[in-house]
Amino acid sequence: MNTTLADFIWQNADDLWGPFKHVEFGKIILPFTLLRRLECVLEPTREQVRQTVASLKDTGIDIDVVLRTQTGYPFYNTSNYALGSLGATRTRANLEDYIASFSDNARVIFEQFDFANTIARMDRAGVLFKICQNISAIDLHPDAVPERVMSNVYEHLIRRFGAEVNEAAEDFMTPRDVVHLAIELLLDPDDQFFIDNPGLTRTLYDPTCGTGGFLSDGMEHVNNLRDRSSMAPVMIPYGQELEPETHAVCLASMLLKTIESDPGRDLSKNIKLGSTLSDDKLAADRLHYCVSNPPFGKKWEMDQEAVVREHREKGHEGRFGPKLPRVSDGSMLFLLHLLSKLESPERGGGRGAIVLSGSPLFNGNAGQGESEIRRYLLEFDYVEAIIALPTEIFFRTGIGTYIWILSNRKPAHRKDRVQLIDATALFELI
Repeated sequence: MNTTLADFIWQNADDLWGPFKHVEFGKIILPFTLLRRLECVLEPTREQVRQTVASLKDTGIDIDVVLRTQTGYPFYNTSNYALGSLGATRTRANLEDYIASFSDNARVIFEQFDFANTIARMDRAGVLFKICQNISAIDLHPDAVPERVMSNVYEHLIRRFGAEVNEAAEDFMTPRDVVHLAIELLLDPDDQFFIDNPGLTRTLYDPTCGTGGFLSDGMEHVNNLRDRSSMAPVMIPYGQELEPETHAVCLASMLLKTIESDPGRDLSKNIKLGSTLSDDKLAADRLHYCVSNPPFGKKWEMDQEAVVREHREKGHEGRFGPKLPRVSDGSMLFLLHLLSKLESPERGGGRGAIVLSGSPLFNGNAGQGESEIRRYLLEFDYVEAIIALPTEIFFRTGIGTYIWILSNRKPAHRKDRVQLIDATALFELI
């Protein structure tokens, strides 16, 4: 279903041929898809919001809280327009008004796509009205397209876009089976603890959050533990993402998530933009659960100055105390970062799951950065398990991949042990 829907959305590219290059299609189709998703969610309360704005506009009352309550989400739109009612003569002006009428936390999504310039170019090319009409015909309300399916659609579009510009699409997405497995490995051991403590609040962090797949899956996992007579456990998401467009998708996803005990809470505020290695936007935070799939074999030269400075100045008080790996592969920096973000053992500790290639297991000779990092992890007993995954599981790469489970609160029967699991043959072709 998700691939068919994504293909249907992508067919709008047929109307972009000529005025736009193939490599530009993704940056047009994706924000329009996000806009339609938000529009569908707000549709049931649209008229009520309009009436409230009209009745309170001259009273001096701050209607922000009122409108969030009415929509049932931490965002709103006060415009009289929708994608299907922009008109053919003033489409650009009306669409700009529509975007500007979103609350700040939703409007930033389109700013990160540089959507204003895209709209202007589409208007000059004479295709803006047609694309708006096309997208408005698709029902993207969560009742019609559940969150997990929508997440797959986003990632399918990003993958198509990545393929068009010859970029490594694996930088953008983690296969859904890997997402689900990592979350189950991370959270399942604590299921009984969640069940025994209804309404318990915990935090989940992804320093390379992409479109938010790990965060969404983790929230869904604990919500499925709901006891019929009490409130579900609460998982508060935190994340950081380097790519503005991918970050925008994650923001949109988090705007649509609500917490039963605190329905007005804006979870998108916890999703930061920037390079995690050189500019940790959540430097003061420690989280109960951490999960990540950093890019495989990616150089960290852009972050080198800040990382080396932190290593020299802070040592083990910082994130990168043991030693630094070679600049050609930053995987082990993310591994150390993830470990540093776990809640302290004095406050209950934390667990982490990180998806890596084989290089962190084997690279580096004795005394080199990679080897010293491994020694540090083992001597302080932070590695709980390493699971070898089937090959060919990641898009466009057949390299071996592994899930490392980290913990600073190992149960007694796991102390001073590392469990190695060969799951390379545990798969079914579909």
